[in-house]
Amino acid sequence: MFRTLSYFDGVSFAARATVPALYSVALMDAVCPPSTVFAAYNPLGPAPEIEVYPWNGHEGGGSPQQAVRPRMLRDLD
Repeated sequence: MFRTLSYFDGVSFAARATVPALYSVALMDAVCPPSTVFAAYNPLGPAPEIEVYPWNGHEGGGSPQQAVRPRMLRDLD
């Protein structure tokens, strides 16, 4: 099972997304390389938001990212 699952990542399912999404990418992330995040994000077009953190690693956006979430949810109305 795990061998089969190793062939899939977020980009495999991104085109099926039907709800608003907030993406974030840390450009120094060695665990989830930025290229894979952008590969999942780009097919979705201009509607989803993406927060880019140029100096962060796998911790992502941390508290600044947490501050963006309520705004995104508020704007969904």
